[in-house]
Amino acid sequence: MLTAIPHIRHAGAGNFFLLAGPCVVEGEAICFDIARRLKEITDRLQIPFVFKGSFKKANRSRIDAFTGIGDRKALQILAEVGKSLQIPTVTDIHTEADAAMAAEYVDILQIPAFLCRQTDLLVAAAGTGKTVNIKKGQFMSPDAMKFAADKVVQAGNDKVMLTDRGTMFGYHDLIVDFRGIRQMQATGHPVVLDITHSLQQPNTSSGVTGGLPAMIETIARAGVAVGVDGIFMETHPDPAAAKSDGANMLPLDRAEELLGKLVKIRRAIA
Repeated sequence: MLTAIPHIRHAGAGNFFLLAGPCVVEGEAICFDIARRLKEITDRLQIPFVFKGSFKKANRSRIDAFTGIGDRKALQILAEVGKSLQIPTVTDIHTEADAAMAAEYVDILQIPAFLCRQTDLLVAAAGTGKTVNIKKGQFMSPDAMKFAADKVVQAGNDKVMLTDRGTMFGYHDLIVDFRGIRQMQATGHPVVLDITHSLQQPNTSSGVTGGLPAMIETIARAGVAVGVDGIFMETHPDPAAAKSDGANMLPLDRAEELLGKLVKIRRAIA
């Protein structure tokens, strides 16, 4: 699977792979700063790395929330990051039209958790020929994700990843059931653990999503210990100033320490 992704590095190192970057494309400079730093870290640790950035945020709690700097402008920045640094890129899509547009600029198309059952969207993503990363809906059982994956495969594209980002527990919290990693791996597709969104606390009374970033390392260590194939995380130099999802992001200056610990765990269980 990894070798099918353009510009992927260290695919044979035996490590988990990493999808990481800011929640949303805020501008060119900050995307390059984050991508360069993550590339340095992952090259040193020999972690296959994909740069992540949403070109727009369509699933927001409030209508006045930041959604992006403009679709084509953001996608062009992702393309420039990928081309200049020779790294693969991933972004979220929300509609069939998004699939065709984003495929012109990035290497992996990501299906948001709330949309993982949208057949037309999955088929459109499959039709681009790009790798498709499907996030497990907070309302979905791990076993049921085989049907989401099958929609992409039966549309002629077997380049599928599945990502767990927690299961809804009450109104304001998510839990990660680590049994789900093994259950989804039984589909034969790589399974990713989203260590930042799984710590969101959505649907707060203020309409601004909260989070528990102090628990990121706990979730990450547990995921690697049970053998997850990949890690997804959002990171930012100053999460408090991030335009989206800052409450559950990992500060960029903590990324090297965390990833170093995770590599050691990976080696210990190999």
